[in-house]
Amino acid sequence: MDMVALAVIVIGLIVALQIVHVYFFRKQKEPKPCPKIPVAFPRTNALLRWYNVKHVNAIVDQFKSVQEVGEALQAAGLGACHLMFGVDFSASNAYQGERTFDGQNLHTIEDELENPYQRVIRILGQTLEQLDTDGIIPAFGFGDASTKAKTVFPFKPEGYCCGYKDVLDAYCQIIPHIELSGPTSFAPLIHRAVHIVCSTRKFHVLVIIVDGQATMEKETCSAIVTASKCPLSIVLVGVGDGPWQSMETFHKQLPHRQFDNFRFVDFNRVITYGAQAETTFAVHALLDVLDQYNAVKGLGLLNHRLTL
Repeated sequence: MDMVALAVIVIGLIVALQIVHVYFFRKQKEPKPCPKIPVAFPRTNALLRWYNVKHVNAIVDQFKSVQEVGEALQAAGLGACHLMFGVDFSASNAYQGERTFDGQNLHTIEDELENPYQRVIRILGQTLEQLDTDGIIPAFGFGDASTKAKTVFPFKPEGYCCGYKDVLDAYCQIIPHIELSGPTSFAPLIHRAVHIVCSTRKFHVLVIIVDGQATMEKETCSAIVTASKCPLSIVLVGVGDGPWQSMETFHKQLPHRQFDNFRFVDFNRVITYGAQAETTFAVHALLDVLDQYNAVKGLGLLNHRLTL
């Protein structure tokens, strides 16, 4: 090999090494692309759109009574809306009022003081009374010694009450005869509500008042998914001391549903907000109801025969 050829080879090797060096040097210096962060799009809400605000706290002080909350929902487009109540009689009610109910059993009945269950029934009953066209309110208990987590019992033998005041009267009458027990499953109650809604073909709001978190979450999740196939809104109200972390994120565990049919509200956290405590609770509890009503209308679930 002559000197010229050797020089060419050496030069070629040098150039190749420089190219490799520059490539890797630049590769190391190039900034890594920013990770893609999922964007949390703000969820629109029909009632908030009606008031042209972005947050619920912007409207809660506008109402002087819970009846005005019902009127606002009606003005914004909510049609006939029928109530159902489910009340938790699990054993934990005996101690879940340690912090929030002066250490008393949450089902304590006194002449001059409403317990949390009575208060929720009255507030939401008054709020939706004008929208409940027939006044028929099915009311059930669950979690007691007779039903466990298998079924529910009606407050009255006929299976329903006439207006929210009748619900309160029936509740007070059955309390002395209830043996608190458990476990806590919302599934039997939801299935009973689904059966009623399929029979009536009318939009209902099922208010489930509980003192603790569900202990049979798989069954409850399945029941909520089934309920999304009919015109039923489910509002879960937590009374008592909590904790409520799993209920506050419960909707994230739910599989695909026909529409977002579930809402949880921590009663004691909301009821202490602002001067109008009861109207604030009513707004928070029923905030999604208008959206749910519109959803079931859009899905053609109202006034149609349903087979699940």
